Amino acid sequence: MSERKLFAHELEARLDELLLLSLRQRSAAEPAALLEALPRQLQERVLHWAGVAAQTSDDLGWLIASRAAEQAASLGAQLDDWARAGLDAYDRSGLAATRRALNDYAAAHRAGAFESQEGVAFGAIEGRLSRFLHALEGRPLKLAGGPRAWTDSETLWLPERLDAAPDAAGNRRLYKAIAALLWAQTRFGTFNVDPEPELAQWPAPEAALRWFALFEAMRLEACLARELPGLAADIAGLRGPWPAQLASSAAALAQAAASAADSLACLAELRRVGAGDPPNFPHVGALDPLAARRVRAVRIARDTATLRQALNLLRAVDPSAGGEDHPDYPPLAAEGQTQQLDPQAEFLALPPPARAAARSLQQDLGEIPPEVLQAAGPGAWQPVDGIDSAAAPGVTTQPDAFYDEWDYRRAAWRHGWCHLYEMRAPVGDHAWVDEVRTRHAHLIRSIRRRFEALRGEDKPQRRQFDGEEIDLDAQVEARADRKSGGEPSPRLFIHRRRVERSLSVMFMVDMSGSTKGWVNDAERESLVLLCEAIEALGDSYAIYGFSGWTRTHCDIYPVKRFSDRYDAATRSRIAGIEARDYTRMGVAVRHLCGLLARQNTRHKLLVTLSDGRPDDYGDEYRGRYGIEDTRRALLEAREKGIRSYCVTIDRHGADYLPQLYGPAHYAVIDDAQKLPQKIAEIYRKLTG
Repeated sequence: MSERKLFAHELEARLDELLLLSLRQRSAAEPAALLEALPRQLQERVLHWAGVAAQTSDDLGWLIASRAAEQAASLGAQLDDWARAGLDAYDRSGLAATRRALNDYAAAHRAGAFESQEGVAFGAIEGRLSRFLHALEGRPLKLAGGPRAWTDSETLWLPERLDAAPDAAGNRRLYKAIAALLWAQTRFGTFNVDPEPELAQWPAPEAALRWFALFEAMRLEACLARELPGLAADIAGLRGPWPAQLASSAAALAQAAASAADSLACLAELRRVGAGDPPNFPHVGALDPLAARRVRAVRIARDTATLRQALNLLRAVDPSAGGEDHPDYPPLAAEGQTQQLDPQAEFLALPPPARAAARSLQQDLGEIPPEVLQAAGPGAWQPVDGIDSAAAPGVTTQPDAFYDEWDYRRAAWRHGWCHLYEMRAPVGDHAWVDEVRTRHAHLIRSIRRRFEALRGEDKPQRRQFDGEEIDLDAQVEARADRKSGGEPSPRLFIHRRRVERSLSVMFMVDMSGSTKGWVNDAERESLVLLCEAIEALGDSYAIYGFSGWTRTHCDIYPVKRFSDRYDAATRSRIAGIEARDYTRMGVAVRHLCGLLARQNTRHKLLVTLSDGRPDDYGDEYRGRYGIEDTRRALLEAREKGIRSYCVTIDRHGADYLPQLYGPAHYAVIDDAQKLPQKIAEIYRKLTG
């Protein structure tokens, strides 16, 4: 890139091309004139972010370009973080929120919040913090950037940038400490008390709230020290000692029985003796009890309804009603028998959404209230408001989950961007499966014989003190040692150790429109052969199809869950796999890897059957965007200990699959008709 600065007419032409201003009767003359005085590198950064924003919305692109032209000189190195904050606000709440976010960030910068050159941006550490929070106990929490650190008990807001520590490593540790304390507020009952009556008695309620946050930080650090001593020690090293005048309060709040009510008691005692402003500790976030209690009340009502409905079905299943068994429930009792359940057994019999609701209630209330355990009246259990596949287009219901998506152009996440729905898998003709099994009977028998050789095979351990066989190599060496006058080794035997397989496999099947016809037939035949073969091994496996239409309708079809048997119903769902819409692959990888990660096995494998690259309706997800998002999702899976492999019929797959899966983790099959014969052998090599 040339170091020559762009002139105003050149900048105006570039902005017109990026934002299509000539078609919208706008002129880029004013922002171009402001940009002309900037260094070339900064000019290019402004043009880059204007282009990124314009791909989401023309109005957003114009807003970023015009504001950046005004503020780029003062923002300097923080221009990228400023633009990301605006784009993230647009994804959440639209153009008005973007203006506020850009203004707030610029104001914080002018106030000197970003002076250090060793500062760390929230976007740079967001992924690491997300994985850290995922590993902690308690309900899942979302992460978001904002002007201050606080939580409403479901989302953790962290500062857009931290510069309090003298180096970048210290600022990263400070981010972790802030996130840990905010998590601890949700985990250890900070919002189980109402501080408003006590705060109202202070002449300065805002200062009192900061004192309450400080006392809670003392208590929560003690809670962390009991459960996560290493993390607590790291936080203590960052903050230094507590003030001497607060030593007695810190000791009282460190007791195992201390609660948020004890922090309020310390606050009341402080009011009686008199106090000014609290000392400032950078790892102590702000408190907004009103917002948190409002969110908490809605969550308790939602979890209560979920749990009561699930318990209602669990205790009152009517086998004579003729209804279809719900896939999340095993039969509780044979017809005509009475099922006696203890609370623990009852909890284990609940489907995953109801178990999560029960744990959430215990976290919020300390226990599940007796009234929640009463049935909620008639009505079948509905874990989510799914969408009927036969419903008219445009019908909207609550998604089953929201997933972040990686935008490589921003080098940041788009939060809650993808709406995922778990749909009912269509049912096909069972006779088709029977015909496939008959046509491939010889191949199935051959595959099963090879697979049975892998099941629980004995691994020889050589040079043992005792065993079932003689180790001839060790015997020869021992005889040579005796002949030469050396001391022979007593390890002369082979002991065979039984090695049991501990493997869970998730098959992710592309159901995009491009698989229609012979590709779809090949996928279904491959799954039949795989199921017949894997049944001989006893591996735990699941089959899910995926398709969708834009980010707001990403569909998952459970053909076979891990808990399902390979029975007539599963075979009918395999026969019912059909081509649907598009291939937004990143969200499917994240959802299915989440299901796979819950399996209690040592090894986990995600196998994708596809006929092409990631794709979706419109231009945004096509090309590099979709590939980078899918690559990021696969890297997240690897961090969870999940191996990934792709089997594709796309002859151009070698162009992009090495970037997604690595050079040795994919197979390109040039003829779909060969897929059923090759897929079982690929699986044997992957798991042998």
